[in-house]
Amino acid sequence: MVVPLFARIIAAVVGGVLVLTVWGSTIGALIVSRPVASRLTRAADKSVSVLFRIINEHISDYFRRDRVLAGQAAAILLAQLLLWLGTSFAGFALLFWPYEPRGVAAAFVTSGSSMFTLGFSEPPGTAPAAMTFVAAGTGLVILTLLIAYLPTLYAAFNRRETEVALLNARAGVPSWGPELLARTHYGLGSGVSTIDTMPGLYAQWERWAADVAESHTTYLPLVRFRSPQPYSSWVTALLAVLDSAALFLSLSPKAAPVVPARLCLRGGYQCFYRVGRAMGIELPEEPDPAAGITLTYEEFLDAVKRMEKVSFPIERDPADAWPDFVGWRLLYEQAAYAVAFAVDAVPALWSGPRMHPVEPIPPYRPPTGRMPKSAEPKSAEQNGPARPAAREPDSRAATGKAEGDRRH
Repeated sequence: MVVPLFARIIAAVVGGVLVLTVWGSTIGALIVSRPVASRLTRAADKSVSVLFRIINEHISDYFRRDRVLAGQAAAILLAQLLLWLGTSFAGFALLFWPYEPRGVAAAFVTSGSSMFTLGFSEPPGTAPAAMTFVAAGTGLVILTLLIAYLPTLYAAFNRRETEVALLNARAGVPSWGPELLARTHYGLGSGVSTIDTMPGLYAQWERWAADVAESHTTYLPLVRFRSPQPYSSWVTALLAVLDSAALFLSLSPKAAPVVPARLCLRGGYQCFYRVGRAMGIELPEEPDPAAGITLTYEEFLDAVKRMEKVSFPIERDPADAWPDFVGWRLLYEQAAYAVAFAVDAVPALWSGPRMHPVEPIPPYRPPTGRMPKSAEPKSAEQNGPARPAAREPDSRAATGKAEGDRRH
């Protein structure tokens, strides 16, 4: 059956739109230095995510699930490449169709020959020759840009993971905020507290959060790049640092590095918020104070007990500190939990629910070895009388008096 010329011209217009769509998507994803919404890249991301969700649906063991999810980022990159090339291939075939006397099948052959510079098929005429050059340039540019794109991705990934790996020794694996404070004060059993290093740590992670927010929203597949170790995750690492800052400000406001801790809290929230919005997650610009947090007071007391085991200098009664902690955690909890759920991060303590119900994994603690007596930490008796038992908070401490401070 011979297709009328006007129908082939309409098909050519559709083909031109497809080619322009691919150009816009490629430039937005690989060149423009800010997040650019693209239906093609989002389609690749969602399709691969759904596929991996189906594969992992019946895998209950987190370690096995993590091994499968380790290939998700690479699959997204390949899906984007195939979608760009496939859409361009179809678009140029429709553009060649009005000039191809042998029909639409020959137009697809010409499109493939032109895009991949094979050169065995070329319809006669000036316009087809020009389109052949454009098709060849399109295929070459897409492949070249993606090859140049990979070193940028892995450079950002290495910067991110270096800080995460350094944190593991201080915050445990998986990372946990109270563990970070306890280990930092304990000083690896040296008997010398290193809590004075926390201001530098918070400043370092404020800068880290800004770097991740910029790189992971501009190059969205980075969000799916998993850490080399199965029980390590950039999401839970940042959450642990933010929890440590909230605990420090709430329990020991005089000793806490107030400005670095507050800046880190704000920077961490902005990181989670921007990454979540780039992933298509609906998040409010400012959390609702009436919503509260999902973490319970009992879980908060467990953290206080962990810190008391190493004689962390706690200045306030936990019941008095709880409202302030709620106010600080209200800032970032919803965004952090949403990102952790979306990427199926390691189920660390205080990191929210996952797609697959699983028990939170506490941080691994190596067995205590024998130390020289000169390096042994002081006993509880040497550190003075024990603190009084924590009292229950009153019912009015729903959102915390730190709510007014956290917005600054």
